[in-house]
Amino acid sequence: MKIIKENNISNVIILSSMFIITSLMLFNSYYFITKQYDILDRAIKESKETFIKTQKKLIKREVDSIIEIIKFKTSRFDSPQEETAYKKELKDWIRSIRFGKKKENYIFVYKIENFQGGKNFAKMLINSNRPDLENKYISDNYKDALGKEFRKIFLKDIKDKGDSFVKYMYKKLDSSEIRPKITYFKLYPEWNWIISAGTYLDEIDVEIAQKEASLNRTVQIEVTSAIIIFLFFSLIANAFAIFLGKQIEKFLNSYIAQVKQKTEELQELNKDLENRIHVEVQKSREQEQLLIQKSKFIALGEMISNIAHQWRQPLSKLSAIMMTIKFKHNLGKLDKNSMQEKSQEAEDIVEYMSKTIDDFREFFMPKREKKEFYAKEAVDAVINIIGVTAREKNITIDINISKNEKIYGHKNEFEQVILNIITNAKHILISEKIQNPKISINLKSDTTYSYLCIEDNAGGITVEPIEKIFEPYFTTKEDTGGTGIGLYMSKLIIEKSMGGVLVAENKNYGACFTIRWKRVD
Repeated sequence: MKIIKENNISNVIILSSMFIITSLMLFNSYYFITKQYDILDRAIKESKETFIKTQKKLIKREVDSIIEIIKFKTSRFDSPQEETAYKKELKDWIRSIRFGKKKENYIFVYKIENFQGGKNFAKMLINSNRPDLENKYISDNYKDALGKEFRKIFLKDIKDKGDSFVKYMYKKLDSSEIRPKITYFKLYPEWNWIISAGTYLDEIDVEIAQKEASLNRTVQIEVTSAIIIFLFFSLIANAFAIFLGKQIEKFLNSYIAQVKQKTEELQELNKDLENRIHVEVQKSREQEQLLIQKSKFIALGEMISNIAHQWRQPLSKLSAIMMTIKFKHNLGKLDKNSMQEKSQEAEDIVEYMSKTIDDFREFFMPKREKKEFYAKEAVDAVINIIGVTAREKNITIDINISKNEKIYGHKNEFEQVILNIITNAKHILISEKIQNPKISINLKSDTTYSYLCIEDNAGGITVEPIEKIFEPYFTTKEDTGGTGIGLYMSKLIIEKSMGGVLVAENKNYGACFTIRWKRVD
């Protein structure tokens, strides 16, 4: 089913534009909203991380301060009794320490009895949250509400690097509520004390909730503004699409009317043009036939001249034979053997002259159906006619055909092409008075094509471009009566009648004409 038609193309454009614009707006809105909530999630995550880092610094600072105080105090003791008294004073002071916004955070202290861990690996010295555990041995197998053995974790870190941060679940001070807590443990090696400070992470939930609410309000405002803006631009874009579609519809209707009018005019013109083309083609064919006939008549004159030259010597021989017979007859010496010998010589001469007439007649015989013939036969037939006049002008014709090749076409037309090329070469050799004039005829082939090359040593073709010599009525022999249709007809015969190619080029000493045709197996 064809969706787009001439009568609905504007509606299709409008609806397509509206669909594309709306889809883009919805996609951009979805992407923007999703991006805003991604930003919100990242902000919440960063806030948590920042809070935890801040709390870590806080509890580490508390522990480090206590250890620095202990180091300062112990450096001034003069006796063990002073150290023992200070430990008691220190414990009481540590129990009283509270820090944080709600003063919920406290300091607690272990004394390590066995760094390898175990059931009684340490004694709880100070714990304001769990006074019931003070001065009692504790186990590292203890687990928090989530099953985490946090004492094993910090004990391992203490052995490896001297301190540890551990997050676990623990009871809040003055409450039975179990909340997440992060604690910093640090070893004071002189006493094997682990001084620890922790902070509950409840505060972050309040801060995050407040920040999340604030961010949510901001995001909602931005999303609402974005949706309004997207809707506004979507309406404008769709309105523009409708306006543009209507304008396109008007233009198309006008264009269709013009096309219809032009089509009708073109149809009328085509009818007139067909008639004119038919007339011109007919004229062209008639002109072509006239050219062919003119070319034939020109070749006929050339052939008659060649036959006249070819018959001159046989006629002289025949006259001499007749005079010999008459002379011997008058002397009474014409015996039977002499009569038979001279009669045979006369018959040979007559047969030679008859063959010349046959070649002449075949050359100008009207075209029949195409058939296969050998290239060498056509070359020999032409040389048999034109060879005598060439020899009289001392022109050497060198034929090099080692492997004969078949051609499919009209033999007499092919012979006419060869005759035209050789005749042109003969005239230029004579007019330029070339020393040792020569015409070479070579036949060669490859896997696809056969090539007949006719080359002279008259210095080459001076016309540029060289293809101009094949144009009708172009000639370089105005002074000698050239008509300029011989090479034109030769190219026409080879390329149109025989499906081959005729090209000319300049080689070492003269011009070379090459006839190429597809091989016949």
